[in-house]
Amino acid sequence: MGISYNKLWKLLIDKRMKKGDLQRAARISSSSMAKLTKGETVTTEVLVKICTALSVEPGDIMQLEATQNAQGEML
Repeated sequence: MGISYNKLWKLLIDKRMKKGDLQRAARISSSSMAKLTKGETVTTEVLVKICTALSVEPGDIMQLEATQNAQGEML
């Protein structure tokens, strides 16, 4: 299973915020923002800061997505 932050990016569009605005509002590092942008994992602390800044729950900014192995089988 992989993590998708597509919900977060859609939420930022709805709130007319840029990634830099979120970074400042949530007080997260540029490296954490880069990880989010690449769809990489971040700490729970970062997720809590984002949820607090946006007044949302974790399920509002991320979701689990099935991944495929080399043979195309769902994992």
